[in-house]
Amino acid sequence: MANLKQAALTIFHETLAAIDIPLSMRRKLGRAGSQIFVNGAPFDLAVFEHICAISIGKASAAMARGLAELLSPDFRAEGIVVAPTVASGLPKGFRAIVAGHPVPNEDSFVAGRAILDLLAATNQHTLVFFLLSGGGSSLVELPLDPGVTLEDMQALHRALVTCGASIDEINAVRKHLSAVKGGRLAVAASVAMKITLGVTDVPEGQESALASGPTLPDPTTILGACGVLLRYDLFPKLPPNIRARFEHPDSIPETPKAGDPAFDSRRATFQILLGRHDLFHAAHHASESAEFITVCDNSTDNWPVEKAVDFLLAQLEALKQANPGKSVAVIADGEVSSPVTGDGVGGRNLAFVLNSVKKIAGRKVAVLSAGTDGVDGSSPAAGAVADGETMGRAQNSGLDPSDFFRRSDSYTFFHSLGDTIETGPTGNNLRDLRIFLAE
Repeated sequence: MANLKQAALTIFHETLAAIDIPLSMRRKLGRAGSQIFVNGAPFDLAVFEHICAISIGKASAAMARGLAELLSPDFRAEGIVVAPTVASGLPKGFRAIVAGHPVPNEDSFVAGRAILDLLAATNQHTLVFFLLSGGGSSLVELPLDPGVTLEDMQALHRALVTCGASIDEINAVRKHLSAVKGGRLAVAASVAMKITLGVTDVPEGQESALASGPTLPDPTTILGACGVLLRYDLFPKLPPNIRARFEHPDSIPETPKAGDPAFDSRRATFQILLGRHDLFHAAHHASESAEFITVCDNSTDNWPVEKAVDFLLAQLEALKQANPGKSVAVIADGEVSSPVTGDGVGGRNLAFVLNSVKKIAGRKVAVLSAGTDGVDGSSPAAGAVADGETMGRAQNSGLDPSDFFRRSDSYTFFHSLGDTIETGPTGNNLRDLRIFLAE
């Protein structure tokens, strides 16, 4: 069974290598002389007097490097990179800002001001690349109303993320207070040519959730945002500065919508650089190369962790029954719901594998779940891997997986067994990846 566990780790690491951002940028955009191709349409770099870039998110440094490599040696961009950790090896001409994640901080405000200042200097002869990845919502922030303070925005964030609201509902509220979310960066560079490239951890069709959609028309409304606050009884929990504004929603400017000149297709385009399809393709290829009959399943996104584990193990068993004598694999992506019920160290990926331990005990099965960004919850790990022998090893060490699960201490459990996956921040941010193997 150790071979299955090692095979799962190999598939995960080969998948990470295959979703290399600079490589993907060169492959998907191409370059022919002075032209690059976005969504298949040519853009002539030579017609612009100035090229700048705004790179925001966990993958911001890699995206900036990829853009510089694509443009080199004939063209050069300059701009701003906003990341949650120190970015090394940035191209010449880029200013690095390390800002707050998952909660905005003062440097998030610094980043917001710097970006708006840069965009204010653009004109019809400017090409602006917006390079977006997950985490951007907290990394770049600035209130529309200068009377709203950082402390106000932090208090709003805490109220929203603890009330049970979905990410779409959370975004609907904060977009309407922000000068940089919900299409407002596109408006800030209205007459410039704008190319937005996304490395996305959100499902297809929800691209406006990526970094809170700073360059896309906003589908949410002020009335919808007020509905969220009412639905979760948040008005009493809001800072007075913010509560007063939502109590008089007509005082809040609506976010820009489809039809605004800033989104005119002649001056703005958006392309997913890496997304779910790319993650599945890479993982499927790595699994098939390891001689596993493989299927991909994306139906468990946002499911409770126990339900997702049971469903995917059933899928694995059905695939095994259909292919007797063969090694089989089920690949899944997306996020699962794993409420925190204790004060331990862990995350949803670690919790997912921990919930699997008893269910695969004694079976020739391995389960891996990890974040492609290299970070899982409050832990220093990306995730963990377990197999049919993990339960026995845990019992021999006096570890009860149910107890650790109840205390939300999944990292401590797997770290004690040497089964955590610790990559450090990968500089990427696609979906969580789950790998189920059986023989």
